Formats: sequence, structure tokens, C-alpha cells
Amino acid sequence: MRILRLILCDQLNHSHSWFDNTSEDVTYVLMEMRQETDYVVHHIQKVVAFFSAMRNFAGNLKDRGHQVTYYHITDKANHQSLEKNISKLISENDIEKFEYQLPDEYRLDEQLKAFYKDLKIDSEAFDTEHFLTKRTDLTTFFKGKKQLTMEYFYRDMRKKYDVMMINKDPEGGKWNFDQSNRQKWKGSPEIPDAYYFNQDVSEIKKEIEKADIKTIGFIDPEKFNWPTSRKESLAVLDYFCKNLLIHFGDYQDAMNTEQVFLFHSRLSFALNSKMLHPLEVIEKTIEYWREHKDEIDISQIEGFVRQILGWREYMRGIYWKEMPGYKQKNELENHNKLPEFYWTGKTKMNCLKHAINQSLEHAYAHHIQRLMITGNFALLTQTHPDQVDSWYLGIYIDAIEWVEITNTRGMSQYADGGIVATKPYISSGSYINKMSNYCTGCHYKVSKKVEEDSCPFNSLYWNFLYEKKEFFKKNQRMSMMMSMLEKKSAAEMTAIKERASYIIKNLDNF
Repeated sequence: MRILRLILCDQLNHSHSWFDNTSEDVTYVLMEMRQETDYVVHHIQKVVAFFSAMRNFAGNLKDRGHQVTYYHITDKANHQSLEKNISKLISENDIEKFEYQLPDEYRLDEQLKAFYKDLKIDSEAFDTEHFLTKRTDLTTFFKGKKQLTMEYFYRDMRKKYDVMMINKDPEGGKWNFDQSNRQKWKGSPEIPDAYYFNQDVSEIKKEIEKADIKTIGFIDPEKFNWPTSRKESLAVLDYFCKNLLIHFGDYQDAMNTEQVFLFHSRLSFALNSKMLHPLEVIEKTIEYWREHKDEIDISQIEGFVRQILGWREYMRGIYWKEMPGYKQKNELENHNKLPEFYWTGKTKMNCLKHAINQSLEHAYAHHIQRLMITGNFALLTQTHPDQVDSWYLGIYIDAIEWVEITNTRGMSQYADGGIVATKPYISSGSYINKMSNYCTGCHYKVSKKVEEDSCPFNSLYWNFLYEKKEFFKKNQRMSMMMSMLEKKSAAEMTAIKERASYIIKNLDNF
């Protein structure tokens, strides 16, 4: 039987059981398509990274003796559509069965289900053999529960996979060391340079330009520094263990104008494209920690494991539990436009200027920059979550909808009304000042609230609480802030509201 097997751009799992045996009757197809480059405006580095990783993966399959068909973005035979390309291959090669791995994006899942229903040949879907949970596991775990608390899910995953467990108890006596992981980085300890590849991706960039694909952001095509092969991904993992794990937890929430990556791993693209398996990352880092317990505190490794074993699997479970309705949620009824400076980085607010320009230059920002700088400001200015989603999905190299939308529309924008988070993650300028050096030298003063040179986050924060007070009045986790809001005088609130209104109406001037 002649079989055609589809591999999507985020299904680059070298250890998948599909590849255990070779057969001349099985052909694998990978495709660079406009339907994937154009559904949102992506960062140039993101498009380059996926194309490079796909090409490396296809080359590896060929080296292992597999039959591979590969469509480049500029190939004349490429119809730029999943259905058209597959239909053509089935017809021209007398294919008798079509097989694919379950997509991790709802839109592709629906597209493929509709496609194979109309096929006149046999078809079959397979698991990607990547995640540690099935699509419906989280739904089952929280059945009958009002709140989908990630911590309980994380603890269950620790037990299920026997990760850092001593019998039935967590190693170190605690499940979570998050309280230890909130330090501000002030120039020390020294941060080793990130692992660099300096790859030449000039040819891929030229093909993208020839295809006239619209992108955002910047790239040095002769010094591309993201891992796009299994070998490179393993090298980044090894580098993280040996150089960065020692202080990962301490400074995972810190932000600094002089540092792009701090002690973060830069493994998210390798994980989300499936070049690395989450369990091998967890096991490798724990193994290294055990060998260096005299140097590396348990809080460093636990914080890292929690992000992969807990948060990553949890967010994927939320995605499949709540889609497709999740994509339309806007419980706070926010409708403002995302400021133009999110696309240019041209703003006088130092924190946003740094976080956005870093994103444009590197296709990267760590979770606190995304949550408490760009996400925080978008929520405080009551931006429509559709616009926030599009920006996050496009600008970050690791952004695939299953992980982006749950973090953005849920965690960051609270548009889901509390499915992911029990309260909105918002703050005035004081938190930003506490966790970064962004406020130093800023055009605006973090100590001021309503003056012309006051930090915009300050008035926006209290204005947001005032405008949404009916929504949050029964939220226990917001009770302290609501109480503080009520204590503000009418005159103070009038000044705050006027300042916030002016900012929102003149965002592009800030």
C-alpha cells in the first residue's frame, strides 16, 4: 500500500514511531505554505526558524533512508494550500492511504478533519507522541471543579511521572518554591553569554522576500541564533544546564535593559516545534541538578520543571477544553486598539520601549516581560483581546496558538473571565520598578500618579480597577485592591480618570 504521511511545521519529532522503519511505499511530505505564513503577520525570525528547522528535519529523514517530498515556499509546484498540495500528491503518486499526526492548532485540526472526510482513500490520524497528556486529560482531571487550579494539576503530574518525588512527598518538602524566585537582577551574579550559532540563513530570507511574505521584526541573516536542528537544540539544553540553571529560579521574573535572556533557557522554540521532548528536557536538567546539588539550590530546578511539566501541559489542556469558543472570549468587554508603537517600539515609556524593541530584534521576551509589561499595558488600556492575540502570535518565535492564546487571552488579558487565572495580572509602575531597572532614566516618573510626567501605568491601573469594579466586586483575590480603591477621594479619582482617559486617547504620543 502506498502511503502519504503529512508532517506539519511544529511536528519535528525525530523519535516518533513513524520513523522506526523505512519503506519505499511510505512518503513523507513537508510544506512551506502561504496559508501558514499569512494567517497572521509573523516575525521574520519566526518564519526563518520554522523553514530552516523543517528543511533540516527533511534532510535528516532522507539521511535515515525515508522517502521525502518537500515543498519550498517558492516552488512552482507548491499550491500554497494544504488541501491542494496533498490532493495533487495523492493523485500523481497513486496514494492509497493518507496519514497525519494530530495538529496542535484547532484551525488545522478542523481543516484536516474536513479534508479527510472527503477523501476517497483510507486515512488515519496518529498522536504526535510529544506531550505528556492527551488532549482531554485536563478536562477529566478537573471534572466537577469550579476552579481549574494549575497547582493541583502540577502536583498530579509530578506524582504521575515520579518527578522529584520521595515516595508520595515532594523532594525538598515543598511542591512549589516560587516565593524564592522573585529577585531583581542588579548586575550580579554574572550572566554567561547566550549560546550562539551564527547560522547563515541568507538564502531562506531571500526566498521569503521573493515570495513577498509580509513579516515584522529584524534579522541578521548571517548570524541567526536560534536552534533549528535536533543537534543544536540539544546543545542549547546542555548549555542551559551547565551555565544558567544555577540562577534560573532566582531571576526568572527579573528584567534588565542590559540583558535579553538573563538566565532563561531559550528552549521554547525547540520544544514547541518538537525537536526536543519535554520529558527529556526535564530528566536532563534534573540529572544535572542532582550531580551539582552543592552548587544549585532546589528552587532553581523546581521553577524550571514547573514551567514544562505543569504550566505547558496545563495550557495545552485548557486550549483543547475551551476551543473554539475560547478564541472569542472578551469577558471584560475591552475594545480599544493596540497602540502603533507595539509594531515600531517608538514610545517614551522605557519599559515598553525596551520590551517591544527586544521582541522586534530577537523575536523573544521572557514571560514577565510579556505578562507584566506588554500584556499589562494592553489590559490597562482596555485593548481588544483579538488585537493582543494577533500581536503575540506573530512576534514571538515560540508562539503557536495552543500556547499563545491561553497565555494571552487567559493569563495576560483576563478575557476568559477567570478560567486560567483567578485574578488579572495588572500592576502600577511600582511592580515594574521593583523587578527591573526600566524606570531609571525613563521620561516618566514612577513616583508620580496624575501629573503630566507621571508614569502612565499608575493612573491606568486605578482607572482600570474603577471601570471594572462591578466585574471584580465578588472576586476575593481582588478584595484588597477594591478596598484601597474605595478609600480614594472623589477628587483623587477624578484626577486619575482624567489622566487615564487622556493617555488612552493619545496613546501614540506616549
